[in-house]
Amino acid sequence: HVQLVESGGGLVQAGGSLRLSCAASGRTFSSSAMGWFRQAPGKEREFVASINLTGSRTYYEDSVKGRFTISRDNDKNAVYLQMNNLKPEDTAVYTCAAASWPSRNLKSYDYWGQGTQVTVSS
Repeated sequence: HVQLVESGGGLVQAGGSLRLSCAASGRTFSSSAMGWFRQAPGKEREFVASINLTGSRTYYEDSVKGRFTISRDNDKNAVYLQMNNLKPEDTAVYTCAAASWPSRNLKSYDYWGQGTQVTVSS
């Protein structure tokens, strides 16, 4: 069982940066792939990025490639999402999730955090 708590969201101007953190508790974190998803108002939740157990492989949604970086620290039971050059269309609630493999499909994820709001002003 994994419990997830996100932090680091906020209001930022376009072109700015934010770093989201996801703190995990539970013995299975180091054996879990992790993902970040986001949901904007009126839209479905969508895949943003994922990372495998060791952090050696990462995957990104096309619109965030080159701007966002996912990473993890298994010693600290944490996963991060560094977001640079933010755009108004990145505005959403960002949620981290745990799965058996770094899938792009949200149905593959067993555990979810509560989410953190990111708002990018133009």
